[in-house]
Amino acid sequence: MKAYDMENSAWARFSEEERIEVEEYNKTYKEFLDTARTERLAVKEIIRQAEAAGFRSIEDVTSLVPGDKIYWNQKGKSAILAVIGENPLTAGLKIVGSHIDSPRLDLKAAPVVENKKIVYLKTHYYGGLRKYQWVCMPLSLIGVVYTTAGEKIDIALGESPNDPVLFINDLLPHLAKDQSEKKLSEAIQGEMLMPMLGCNSTEEKTKPAILTLLKEKYGIEEEDFASAELEVVPTQKSRDAGLDHSMIMSYGHDDRVCSYASLAAILNAAKGSHTQVSLFADKEEIGSVGNTGVQSSFFLDFLAEMLALQGHTEDLSLRRTLRHSEVLSADVSAALDPIFADAYEEANSAKLGYGICICKYTGARGKSGSNDANAEFVSKIRQIFNTANVPWQTGELGKVDQGGGGTIAYIMADWGCEVVDCGVAMLSMHAPLEIVAKTDAYCGYLAYKAFFESK
Repeated sequence: MKAYDMENSAWARFSEEERIEVEEYNKTYKEFLDTARTERLAVKEIIRQAEAAGFRSIEDVTSLVPGDKIYWNQKGKSAILAVIGENPLTAGLKIVGSHIDSPRLDLKAAPVVENKKIVYLKTHYYGGLRKYQWVCMPLSLIGVVYTTAGEKIDIALGESPNDPVLFINDLLPHLAKDQSEKKLSEAIQGEMLMPMLGCNSTEEKTKPAILTLLKEKYGIEEEDFASAELEVVPTQKSRDAGLDHSMIMSYGHDDRVCSYASLAAILNAAKGSHTQVSLFADKEEIGSVGNTGVQSSFFLDFLAEMLALQGHTEDLSLRRTLRHSEVLSADVSAALDPIFADAYEEANSAKLGYGICICKYTGARGKSGSNDANAEFVSKIRQIFNTANVPWQTGELGKVDQGGGGTIAYIMADWGCEVVDCGVAMLSMHAPLEIVAKTDAYCGYLAYKAFFESK
């Protein structure tokens, strides 16, 4: 099979056996999507699968030898898996770095408000989303609340078929003359993204009745929202899209299509000469900040702990490990959409269904914020994919002056690693429901597995 082929789709290049593998892989991917609905749930599922495959918490080991499998749980919101290789850690690691957070609506600290006897939840949108897309659809409320007594309460409203859902209203077209004349970015404003929580009450006010229901169902008081992390996400679970079942429609493809591929790859890859590492990070959508984002010290702390377990506690060992490491920044890219062709530069855009996308640089306004991978490293990745018969393509994020975006690549490059962006191209990125081609999702798995197994 020709690995780089922009005339024939990956599906056309795959054998019948490989097409069956595509379908089998995407069944498990959809199960992951429907389970890992938030970053906390993603970490829980990642560690569950890792432990089932023999991984142990790094806190439970006293030394490391080749073949050992360990994980790091960063506050239940980020995770790292590693398989120790034959070479010393200072010879460098093979790292696939993805993120498990997705654009959404977060509840404010004091979210429950009443207006004209309708009770709403106040939200603050998370990540770069288009606000008008989040109205008039069923929404779930998922997350954790810590009560005054310190008890943790898990919330999953809207996830069961018998649950009620939340809903954000929009103006009816009959009365929308003024709204329709506004710019798309202004027709729905951030403070208008208020899910409806209820309207029934026999009293003058509705809010007390809703708070009583929250107390009865979940055991939480209004004050408890101050110590909560509650996310509003689309209720719709993953579904096949297209008459030929060639695509998957789901919330959270960005970036769980890459994070699941990284998980499946490290669980199934043959042990390599280099230590294999899968990083699943939080907070990428808002700049990789906080102590669960990649700009914090937790990944470097994990490497330092691994080195210490092999008897290396000096800072120089950590620096050497990073300097000799290779990284695939596993984040999604934009696939060409011919309906919106004016936003793309076709010759340099990835295409849906043509394999994993190598993106030498991201950024905006003259590559600002981009890693801009070295040609030597891109050449090596090409050779790995060609040798392993992994369908691949190149792409960038639209026309030069149209917009842009970024990933965690530049952060890991700052540590001295060789890094290139390498992820699945998709449609409707950051929308409540996004589209990926099944073949591309599977190619992500093949690419990361081949990278882990390479020398």
